[in-house]
Amino acid sequence: MSEKSETVKKVKEYKDGLIKKAENLITVGFPEKIVRLNELLETQMFANRNLHDVHQDLNIPVPDAILQNHVNDFEAIPAKRARTEDSTKAATESQMGPSGTKVLILPSGKVTCNTPICDLITVVKPFIRELVEDSNLLKMWISFMIPKIEDGNNFGVAVQEETLGEIQSVESEAAAFFDQISRYFISRAKIVSKVAKYPHIDDYRRAVQEMDEKQFLSLWLVMCEVRNRYSSLHDIVIKNLEKLKKPRSSNAEGLY
Repeated sequence: MSEKSETVKKVKEYKDGLIKKAENLITVGFPEKIVRLNELLETQMFANRNLHDVHQDLNIPVPDAILQNHVNDFEAIPAKRARTEDSTKAATESQMGPSGTKVLILPSGKVTCNTPICDLITVVKPFIRELVEDSNLLKMWISFMIPKIEDGNNFGVAVQEETLGEIQSVESEAAAFFDQISRYFISRAKIVSKVAKYPHIDDYRRAVQEMDEKQFLSLWLVMCEVRNRYSSLHDIVIKNLEKLKKPRSSNAEGLY
């Protein structure tokens, strides 16, 4: 057997294996994942959770206030020099705002990630990855079944293209969920750094709690969307399975 024939054979085996795997995914895999996601959304991890359960201490204590004797400071500096430095400092702060506290090291050690949120992310991410992979598999399956371009009798091909567009939309949406998770950690780190720099301002500490609550709701919503996307893909493929697999044959045979 020539090298060219061997390559053609391998490509055909790849296509046949992919088609078989995709059809099994539709008939068996999708229903199993829908049931599994429904059960997971009913667990204590996602259902009936009090939002206060995702709060976590930042391990950044509020330092004691330091009382300074400004009178003694000015006695040690000539009056003219003190006035000049004060005016320069006031002008700088008015332009740039207060500089806050220089953070060289945190007295109580590092600030860890929010443990309840990280536990949820560990559960959610594999389902997002599987949705991306399954969508890609279905996309290739339909692409292989699209017949060559001909005039007339293209209703079945239009069904294939419409379904393919829906699958591509699900794939893109699922991939965007990963970006949502990474943006949460970046945004939270910025607010935590503000807490370290301005430890006396409670609004920054409250902002961290609000962000953690928002992320919990977002992760719950992501799991619902993954379940819904599996349901919608299964529904649209099952309803149009005949047209997807044989887009032209049925109408052509009916004319004779």
